[in-house]
Amino acid sequence: MKRYIRSTLVVGAAVLALAAPGTAAHAVSPASAADSTVAPACVAFSASWRYTFVTNDCSTTHTVRVVYGDGTQVPCREVAPGATATFPGYGTTGNTVGGLALCTEAGAA
Repeated sequence: MKRYIRSTLVVGAAVLALAAPGTAAHAVSPASAADSTVAPACVAFSASWRYTFVTNDCSTTHTVRVVYGDGTQVPCREVAPGATATFPGYGTTGNTVGGLALCTEAGAA
């Protein structure tokens, strides 16, 4: 019974995070804009302190990375059409998620 309740809460939290307002924000900090391209509007994110969910509603696959306010670098991830990828959240130390950037072949990790 505990396992069912726990899994229900986890799924519910994920659904709420994806449905949160402001998921279509795509701003990228000026420092990272010089070496990357902003992801298209059909690739959206929902950020919380623990996870950042990136959903691809485009008709093509995109390789993206999350841009963090403090410059934290995370590996690029390929997100297929209709799929969601999970990245680290912004944490509890005041960091922010500034947006999404497309990865180039040379920039992909």
